[in-house]
Amino acid sequence: MAKKAQAQVTERNYNVILAPHITEKATMALENNAVVFKVTIDATKPEIKAAVENLWGVKVKAVNTVVTKGKTKRFKGIMGKRSDFKKAYVTLEDGQSIDVSAGV
Repeated sequence: MAKKAQAQVTERNYNVILAPHITEKATMALENNAVVFKVTIDATKPEIKAAVENLWGVKVKAVNTVVTKGKTKRFKGIMGKRSDFKKAYVTLEDGQSIDVSAGV
């Protein structure tokens, strides 16, 4: 049986994961071994999984994504719109963890 080749960290890995998304809901997800990241809007689930595994050296169990639509806001009578963004809920295997407070 052949060994699986070690994946290389590429520039795309750094471009896919934008930042950890830290909210009350994301903090509660940490109890279930899940971490929430803001990712690029065109990122796919396999790309997100590969990026997390390569950058942090952990095993990913599942990736769920949500596209959050930007709100319409009013500023001094002028209507504006916040940007859409994509969140990825990354569930890690048992015994794995990521410290989201530390940078990459």
